[in-house]
Amino acid sequence: MDRKAAKELLHVQGWLERVDEIIQRGQDAYLADDLLQEAGDSLMMKLGEAANRISRRDVLAPEGVEWALAVANRNFIHQYDEIDRDLTWLTLSRDLPAWRASLEPLFAEAAATIL
Repeated sequence: MDRKAAKELLHVQGWLERVDEIIQRGQDAYLADDLLQEAGDSLMMKLGEAANRISRRDVLAPEGVEWALAVANRNFIHQYDEIDRDLTWLTLSRDLPAWRASLEPLFAEAAATIL
C-alpha cells in the first residue's frame, strides 16, 4: 500500500471513531441536536471524499464496503434541504460501524505502512 492511501485510510479510521461517539449518544440525542446532525453530515462527507480518493489509488474495498456508496452518500448529504434524519441515523448507526469492522485489516496495513 502506498503512503497516500495509508494516510487516507487512517483518516477514515479516525472519522469512524467519531461516528461511534455520535452513536453512543443515541438516536434521540442525534435527532434532537442540530449540531450532532451537522457533525454526522460532515463525517459522512469526509468519508465520501476519502472513499473517492482511496478508490482512485486502486485500494480494493473489503467485503461489505463499497467506495461508490460512500461517494453517493456524500453527494446526497450535499442536498441539505432534502436530508432525511432517520436515514442519516441508519447510515451512521448501522452501515458505518459495519464498514469500520470490515476495514480493520486495511487500517492495520495502513498503520504498518506509515511506521
